[in-house]
Amino acid sequence: MNQPKEKPTDRLGLLWRGAAMGVAEVIPGVSGGTIAFITGIYERLIFAIRSFDVELVRLLRQKQWPAAWRHVDGPFLLFLLLGMAMGLVAGVFGVTHLLENYPLLLWAFFFGLIVASVRHVAGYVTHWGWPQVLAVVGGTALSYYITVATPAQGIDAGWFIFLCGFIAISALMLPGISGSFMLLLLGMYTTVIPAVKNALTALDPDSLRILAFFAAGALIGLLTFSRVLSWLFKHYHDTTMAVLTGFMIGSLNKLWPWKEVLSWRENSKGELVPFLERSIWPTQYEGDPQVLAVVACMVLGFGLVWLFERLGQGQNTTDA
Repeated sequence: MNQPKEKPTDRLGLLWRGAAMGVAEVIPGVSGGTIAFITGIYERLIFAIRSFDVELVRLLRQKQWPAAWRHVDGPFLLFLLLGMAMGLVAGVFGVTHLLENYPLLLWAFFFGLIVASVRHVAGYVTHWGWPQVLAVVGGTALSYYITVATPAQGIDAGWFIFLCGFIAISALMLPGISGSFMLLLLGMYTTVIPAVKNALTALDPDSLRILAFFAAGALIGLLTFSRVLSWLFKHYHDTTMAVLTGFMIGSLNKLWPWKEVLSWRENSKGELVPFLERSIWPTQYEGDPQVLAVVACMVLGFGLVWLFERLGQGQNTTDA
């Protein structure tokens, strides 16, 4: 892949985009892949991940460090990952506070952002025909089903933990599908998240085992699914874009601000948090629906996509 030359301002832009992706990943139901798409770096990111291949191994074995760095689009990945790390930290301390204290307004902001993003992503489809229309419908139906599906009962067998890592990282790369929400559906959210914490803080052997299987699945999923996506972009670009558009449309059900809680789950802190929810109208909401504030946040999210699009101009590329 031919990488564009990076300017200092471009690298600051990559930090900003990475930070936005990191913040998004803190919120169950919001995908970092969506942020990557609407900021214009999605396809470049997929091709950069795909470049971790046999050719890279050959370059490293021959100690051709500069060539290996260029092969994986090193500057792009470096600044993007640095931004994601900053975004994750900011998200943990800032966005989680908003989610706990102003959930309606936060969900409304992301709802407006994704509504505007649907138009943005659909704009990448150069020709609309029946295959693309059916792809949008199919993508919407699948994504919507994921938001309403009943979670499974997780098991801690190594093969299943590996599979969960594979699925979660694959979902993370898709706009409109959240990796953390997929863990909830697989019944493994309350197994994996505490295990990561225990593995890092107490070096618990069983938690380390879970983390190892999950990380292995995530690594294989990242390298495998990135190749699948890059192949689809090359050979079925319009249909792939149409499917991704459908994924984002279907995910709007998860982001609808007004919800009725059907069941609860216990998080890693032992607190009860919503597990199964269904979308309702503001008039059915128990408590203050904050309609005016919610609509204002939707408009804010919708308008922010314009800024994302301006920042993303010239960044997205499909050259291999």
